[in-house]
Amino acid sequence: MGRALRAASVASAAALVALAVAPTAARSAVPPRVDLRVLVVDDGGPATAAITSELDGAGTPYTTVDLAAAGRPVITPGFLSDTMSGRPRAKFQAVVLPNDNPFGAGSAEMAALAAYETAFGIRQVDAYTYAQPAVGLNYAQTGGYIGQLDGVQGQVTAQGAAGDFGYLKGAVPFEDNDPYQSESYGYLATPLAAQAAGASFTPLVDAPIPGSAQRGVLVGQYAHDGRTELVIPFVYNQYQQQFRLLARGIVEWMTQGVHLGADRNYFEVQVDDVFLADDRWNSSLNCTPGDVDCPIGTGEDTDPIRMTAADAAYATQWSKAHGFTLDFVFNGGGSEDWKSDHGTTSDPLANQLVADRNSYRWVNHTYLHPFLGCVQDVSVVPWRCETTSTGATQWVSKADITAAVKDNRSWAASHGIPLNNQELVTGEHSGLKVLPQQPADNPNLAPALSGLGVAYLASDNSREPDQRKVGPALTVPRFPMNVFYNAGTAQEETDEYNWIYTNLAQGGSGACATSGNSTCLVAPLDPATGYASYIVPLEARIDLGHVLGNNPRPHFIHQSNLAEGRIAYPVLERVLGDYAALFAANTPAVNLRTADIATELQRRAAWSAAWKGGKVTAYRIGSAVTVSAPSGVAVDVTAPAGTRQAQLLGSTAFGTAYAGRLSGWAQPGLLQGAVTLTLPASAVPAAVPAATAAKAKSPAKLSAPVGRLPVPHGVADAVPAGPGDSARG
Repeated sequence: MGRALRAASVASAAALVALAVAPTAARSAVPPRVDLRVLVVDDGGPATAAITSELDGAGTPYTTVDLAAAGRPVITPGFLSDTMSGRPRAKFQAVVLPNDNPFGAGSAEMAALAAYETAFGIRQVDAYTYAQPAVGLNYAQTGGYIGQLDGVQGQVTAQGAAGDFGYLKGAVPFEDNDPYQSESYGYLATPLAAQAAGASFTPLVDAPIPGSAQRGVLVGQYAHDGRTELVIPFVYNQYQQQFRLLARGIVEWMTQGVHLGADRNYFEVQVDDVFLADDRWNSSLNCTPGDVDCPIGTGEDTDPIRMTAADAAYATQWSKAHGFTLDFVFNGGGSEDWKSDHGTTSDPLANQLVADRNSYRWVNHTYLHPFLGCVQDVSVVPWRCETTSTGATQWVSKADITAAVKDNRSWAASHGIPLNNQELVTGEHSGLKVLPQQPADNPNLAPALSGLGVAYLASDNSREPDQRKVGPALTVPRFPMNVFYNAGTAQEETDEYNWIYTNLAQGGSGACATSGNSTCLVAPLDPATGYASYIVPLEARIDLGHVLGNNPRPHFIHQSNLAEGRIAYPVLERVLGDYAALFAANTPAVNLRTADIATELQRRAAWSAAWKGGKVTAYRIGSAVTVSAPSGVAVDVTAPAGTRQAQLLGSTAFGTAYAGRLSGWAQPGLLQGAVTLTLPASAVPAAVPAATAAKAKSPAKLSAPVGRLPVPHGVADAVPAGPGDSARG
């Protein structure tokens, strides 16, 4: 068959599909029902995986069609739409394709999608496609650019800022973390000067074309043939900053601002061991005297690291200047020990922090930071659990656990420190299992927590990233920051960092060579400059990645990092500064306390289980959104400003404002079985003209098959390898 006949047959197939779909949707006087679910057609590439990850993390339901799976469902008009109770139903509110046409020339599946999108006003995302006239762009070979995009400085256009990317301040910098590896690849091209009749192209994010005065499209909206596509001519993975910055806007664009789930940026930092003194790293012994990593006989640490009153005053000033509240995770017995050791009745550090107590949130860390798991045998390195004569593990008792928590509560009460007694951080997250020495929780922990009324218990995200129940308590996994608890100066931090992350041949421990979650440094860092030049930017990038990942889990450091060289502040300032440079004022970093984080994680888990288990029904008819979920499961929704929740009588405000939208958890009102939201009139899409729907056709690009687009190795990788987190609790 010749090219002209082949194109004609495709157009005819599309027209027939359109006639099958369009009359029920566009010509009916009954507004269609649009189910709040996204269709993802997956080719196994990193771009579709990234978008799927965003949907998953936000709690936005989706259905995946795996193009490589045997027996996969065929995309037909019946797969996409049907009629319910006399009303036409669109089964998907948006479509994500790996490129503009993953099915090949003359595909009936692409024709069905084109007709469906036209009939119901459904938007399509081309996750990664090359620049070509079929998507409204000039070929990049002509006056454009093809190749590596590492370090490119993208920019949200005026149209993007006025629309779904308005949560960004403007800049969209592309990562360039490894000079020896291509991390991003794509096409920069300009829109066609003369679009097809009725078609238009709107750049939403662009970047300078190398060697040219023009700017090429990074993200753009292509409207044509009664359809709208989001064209993305560069590849990315779910961890790269450029995608994390754009992910929210991609979802808002495709769902037209109404969808299940929500995405927020969280940053919360907890400072452990407040009032205690932390042992100091010994650069000669390459261990920490006084801690369990130093063999018996190395002695105690005679010069521990402890904040001073001046450090405490600085922390208060810093917190106010940056508008950022720290959580002080404290051990009151540390203050009493300091007074005893110094023969005084007054602790200047405690006096200063107590005077400034309302500048922080306070969390119980037990009175003297005892290990609350098994009874430790520290005569060997690594330590082990002591056992009875019969080989049974010896455990710290319920009474000792209870006393450690209660004594700290009493100290706080006597000093006027406000506490939420439902929150607890045990020393080193002890009591919880820790491999390999203690593969199970202390059996006395759960009963002690029950008696103490503890509902939220910190855990180490590097050991246990998932939330779980421990007796009555929900765990709150915390990210350990790679600012070590036993380092008070940049030089100490760098020396220990070199020991952990360099090979034996370079004077390091060599542990990095066998670790599964870190890599070795190319060469040891300069002790004088390595902290500022390498550790700070790397740690800030890792932490900012957590912030941009819709992850409410807190980070933790130690009081030693706010003392002496105050080495935590450069990292925190870098994270906050980079964030402020990227996001508009309507998208602040959310700073929650432990209890609220636990609740958020619990709600997410219940919501995820409900929609993935097929127990959520959600749809939109005109200005009404209806969501049904199992009893007791809060529903998570994002909607435009002005949305209200319908009640038995009248309506109430819905959600809270974030990133230009309203979002939040909701439950059905009194005597209601579902959550019903009423959208503002401005958010209701205009009806698709019947004539447009009837004329829906497959564009000419269907006659030109699209092969697998190039993906550089660095993009396909899950996450760039680097030194891992290391800190005690």
